[in-house]
Amino acid sequence: MNPSAASSDKEAIIELAAWLRLQYLPGVGPVAARLLLARFGLPSQLFAASREALCELVPARLARVICAPPGQLANSQLALTLQWLAQPGNAVLTLADASYPPLLLEIPDPPLLLYVRGHAELLSRPGIAIVGSRNASVQGKQNAAAFAEALSGAGLTVISGLALGIDTHAHEGALRGAGSTVAVIGTGADLVYPKRNTELAQRIAQHGCIVSEYALGLPAMPGNFPRRNRLISGLARGVLVVEAAAQSGSLITARLAGEQGRDVYAVPGSIHSALAKGCHSLIRQGARLVESVDDILQEMGWPGQHISTPTAAASETPLLAALGFDPCDAGTLAMRCAMPVGETMAALLALELAGQVERLPGALFQRCKC
Repeated sequence: MNPSAASSDKEAIIELAAWLRLQYLPGVGPVAARLLLARFGLPSQLFAASREALCELVPARLARVICAPPGQLANSQLALTLQWLAQPGNAVLTLADASYPPLLLEIPDPPLLLYVRGHAELLSRPGIAIVGSRNASVQGKQNAAAFAEALSGAGLTVISGLALGIDTHAHEGALRGAGSTVAVIGTGADLVYPKRNTELAQRIAQHGCIVSEYALGLPAMPGNFPRRNRLISGLARGVLVVEAAAQSGSLITARLAGEQGRDVYAVPGSIHSALAKGCHSLIRQGARLVESVDDILQEMGWPGQHISTPTAAASETPLLAALGFDPCDAGTLAMRCAMPVGETMAALLALELAGQVERLPGALFQRCKC
C-alpha cells in the first residue's frame, strides 16, 4: 500500500471516530453540536480544546463530558461503521463534506452524519417529496405512483419514507423515471422497515438512494419516524400530500415543510372520504391544490416538457357513470340504475376484480380513476 494512502486512510478513520464521538455525546443534540462546531471547527478540534475554552461556550458539566474519553458506544459504532463502509455503495456524509445535501444545511437541526446506501448524488439534486397514508385507498396508491412516475420522468427526484401505502407506491413509480427516488428511513441504514419492503429497498439502493441519520443497527422506534420527517421535507423543494386522514403523520411532514420554507401541495378527494380530510385541511391552510403533475411543474417553474397525469378511465359503463367518484352503497347505486341489488352487487364485483372499483369499509364502493 502507498504510505501516503495509508496515512490518508488513518486520518479519515480518526476524523470519523471524532464525528461518531460527537454524535453520541450525552446532552448534545444536533443544534448544540452545530454551535460547538461553529466555534471550534471539526470535531477533532473540538475534543482537543481545553476545558477553560469550552466553558466559555457551554456549562462546566457539559465541558467535562466533552473532555472525557470516548464512550463504549462511540467505539463500538466506529467498528460497526467501518465494517459497513467496506461494502460497495455505502457511505457516510458529515456536515463538513462538500457532498452533504445543501438543502439540509438550511434546516435548523441538520444531522451530523448521514448514512447512505446507493447514489448519494441524488440527495443534492432537485427533488419533491410525496407522502400520505399508510392505509391508503386503491385510488390513492394509483395517484401516488402516477404522480411519482411523471415527476421522476420530468427529472425530479422523488423523496419519501419507505412506509407502506402512499410511500411504497411513490417509490415504485419514481423508479420508473429518470429522476429515481430517495428513501429516508427511521432505522439504521443497515436495516429495512417494514420488512415487507425489503425487495423494494434493495431496488432503491441499486437505482436510487437510501438515507438515515440513525446509528447502524438501530431498530424501528415510534419516535424515530416523526423526527425523520423533517429530512423528507428538508431534502425537497416541495411536499405533495396525496392522501391523508385528519390525524395523519403526513401532516407533520407538511407542517415541517411550511416551517422550512418549502412549497406544500395536496391532492383533493371526496368530501365523504376520511382519507381526504387531511388534504382538504392543508388546502384550507394555503397548500396548493393539485389535480395534475403539470400543476406542480408550473408552480415550481421546472424547465422542460410538462406531463399531465392521466385522470380518466379509457371506457365508461352506465354503472360507473351512476357511481361517480364519491363512495356509495350498493342499495343506493341499484336505485340510481334501476337494477336489482343482486345484479348490482355482481356488476360491482366484476368492476372490483377489474380494478375499476374499490370496496371501502362500511359496505361502500368507490370508483378508481385508471
